[in-house]
Amino acid sequence: MIKLQPQRVMIKLLDRMVELVRKGDIAHFIRRAQDFEPADLADVLSALDEQERVAVVQAMPPELSSQALAEMPEEAHAGETLAALDPGQAADIVEELDDDDAADMLRDLNRNQQEQILSEVEDRSEVDRLLRYDEETAGGRMTTHMVTVSDTATADEAREEIRRQAEEVEDFYEVFVVDSDRKLVGFLPFKDLVISRPERPVRAFMTPADIFVTPDLDQEEVARLMARYNIPSVAVVDEEGRLLGRVTFDDVIDVVEAETTEDLLKFGGVSPDEELAAGWRPAVRSRLPWLSVNLATAFLAGGVVYLFQHTIQHTLALAVWMPVIAGMGGNAGTQALAVTVRRLALGLIPVDVFTRVVGKEILVGIINGLVMGVTVGTVATLIGQGARLGLVVFLAMTGNLMVAGFAGAFIPLVLERFEIDPAVASSIFVTTFTDVCGFLLLLGLAGMLLL
Repeated sequence: MIKLQPQRVMIKLLDRMVELVRKGDIAHFIRRAQDFEPADLADVLSALDEQERVAVVQAMPPELSSQALAEMPEEAHAGETLAALDPGQAADIVEELDDDDAADMLRDLNRNQQEQILSEVEDRSEVDRLLRYDEETAGGRMTTHMVTVSDTATADEAREEIRRQAEEVEDFYEVFVVDSDRKLVGFLPFKDLVISRPERPVRAFMTPADIFVTPDLDQEEVARLMARYNIPSVAVVDEEGRLLGRVTFDDVIDVVEAETTEDLLKFGGVSPDEELAAGWRPAVRSRLPWLSVNLATAFLAGGVVYLFQHTIQHTLALAVWMPVIAGMGGNAGTQALAVTVRRLALGLIPVDVFTRVVGKEILVGIINGLVMGVTVGTVATLIGQGARLGLVVFLAMTGNLMVAGFAGAFIPLVLERFEIDPAVASSIFVTTFTDVCGFLLLLGLAGMLLL
């Protein structure tokens, strides 16, 4: 295996595999691909263009190509590669996949393309069932492959049943206990199962089924629940409590990565629909609208400066401190905003603590503002600009950092109340708020105290 190779060595190996494809030496490529981990082989396929990728997948055995396609990142659109194959060959690949991986891949395709492939699949019922759920829910993430035992079984019967089902279920981390109606009643601890006497009833040592989710629960909530209780998989049940499937930790890792990437892009004012590997045209289409909104809000700050142009002309030193006050306010607001949005994403801000969260950020802003205000006020005085200008700069800095703390907490909380994604819109409003208030404080105080 080569998965333990240093990163630089791994990159060279992947580059050589890509070169083999582009030289047309597919036979050599297939021989070497047998030694690659699926995730590494997925990187090779992702580096190829669509035509090259289709040619390689057509030449690879289904048991090899299926795992590589399943490991490809979402933006590589493995489903499109699947659709470009002959339906029979695509069906062979689908049959090699776990049902959840097959459903994830087929969701990239339209219904006609899905039907062409699934019509060639010998047993399509499980994949069809998963395709009915939204891909960002527990139902869309779950697999129906799991190990179950009856609640009337003994320890010996349970062990025998697990051995039988293990031949069909490749990986499992928990054994689910169900009743005659297939309702989830508990989980089997492996340690107790191993040490229990053969005749001991399963119900005597099973763990009650107190952690489970419904198929319509958002995938981010599923990930949060699994992280909170440190469980390797979570059962998915219907409204009557019947066991439908399970969501495993490897799917949760994918969810966390996808959601974190989405939140990070939104926080930067970039649409989550922009693919990380996309060209410049999609990037411009994604970012230009948000830059236009930023420009419109920037005119507000510019308008404040225009209203106080007489004050600036009279005291030119104010021009030195304007970007300092605005910049520090923007940084402080971003800090408060990042913490608040993160707490919202983790579900750590109930309705009843709204004022406490805002109050905390205002207090932090005041304390930081006093420290920063004393610093800039002292500098303004020492460089010969006068004690009164130093006082103006001190008050403006203190006030703007207090405003920044308030805006950084209040704005995302209000947007969340109105069901507007705070990660998308908050930064624009917070920056505008701190710029406008910073200029108003500095120039307004200067007009009162210096003129």
